Amino acid sequence: MTNVIDEYQKWKQQGEDLRVQAKQAMESRFRELLAEAVRIAEEYRSDFGGPLKPPPGITSFRYKSSGKPKPRKNQKPAAVAKGANAPSKAIAKTNPKTAGLQKRLAAAQQKLERAKASGVPTKNLEDRVYEIEDAIRLSTQA
Repeated sequence: MTNVIDEYQKWKQQGEDLRVQAKQAMESRFRELLAEAVRIAEEYRSDFGGPLKPPPGITSFRYKSSGKPKPRKNQKPAAVAKGANAPSKAIAKTNPKTAGLQKRLAAAQQKLERAKASGVPTKNLEDRVYEIEDAIRLSTQA
């Protein structure tokens, strides 16, 4: 009788091990497919300018594309680009009004990039960015 119980417990343990392996394999495959879907959606957006819509049966997948396009290989490294912004950050630290304007400018630029990516008219947002940049110029001259 104990032999049957032992065999059953071994079978149950093997089933549990197989279940854990299958769970891990499914989770891994799911993540791979989602990463591929995101890559395809980004490529579609950059090539054709609009979001790639999922089939009607999928309602719970939420993915927001990044506002900034990924840098191309032939562009300058990020360290050089950060160095170019250093003087404006130093000014922002010395003047609280300029710091606030810098934050508003960054937010307006993000909105503008998102609007461009989605194909929405951007004239109002471009005007807003220009106004904030002008206010920054005026505050640094005074």
